[in-house]
Amino acid sequence: MPKGITREKVVAAALELLNEKGLEGVTVRALAERLDVRAPALYWHVRNKQELLDEMSTTVLRRIMEALPAASAHWRDDLAAYARVLRAEYLRHRDGARIFSGARVSDPEVVVMKEPLYRSWTEAGLTLAEADDALDVVLAFVVGFVIEEQERLQSAEVDPTRYSLAERDAWLGERAPLTKAAGHLHDHGDQRFERHLAVVLDGLAARHA
Repeated sequence: MPKGITREKVVAAALELLNEKGLEGVTVRALAERLDVRAPALYWHVRNKQELLDEMSTTVLRRIMEALPAASAHWRDDLAAYARVLRAEYLRHRDGARIFSGARVSDPEVVVMKEPLYRSWTEAGLTLAEADDALDVVLAFVVGFVIEEQERLQSAEVDPTRYSLAERDAWLGERAPLTKAAGHLHDHGDQRFERHLAVVLDGLAARHA
């Protein structure tokens, strides 16, 4: 095993690379250059890019679970806190939500961190299946929301006119006045996130009731 190179250093360097170059820029070769080692040296720690992404997403998820407040009897409040912490951590990294899609958590201690949530919510009346579905639904919502959020922000940096409402209105013409008006209703960032999150939580509450 190469001296001085640990799995933690590999993941930290990969997250730095992600922030600088995006997901496509995270390659074993680029990472080896960042760490000033030959590429084969990294295979002591990660066998391929997918395993590297698994380690990166595990590190991000560990930070998320550690940042969560203690589980309570109010599953809706816990889910809202989980969603907000997820989004905040993903937004810390360029393409932060994309690295999580399809990744496998590599540290059992991170998975075990969900145990207090399951225990608290089942004691409050949810079935285990309902508790697990609730976590999955909120995770899917946040991942999708942040992927779209980050893609729009990064695209607008390259081309500020990409999402011009004036150009969109002219493109649509006079055939769809309601569609044009709806486009002007769109907001972004925290307000939109909280509104959409409330819809998701309302749906889960209605199903539980």
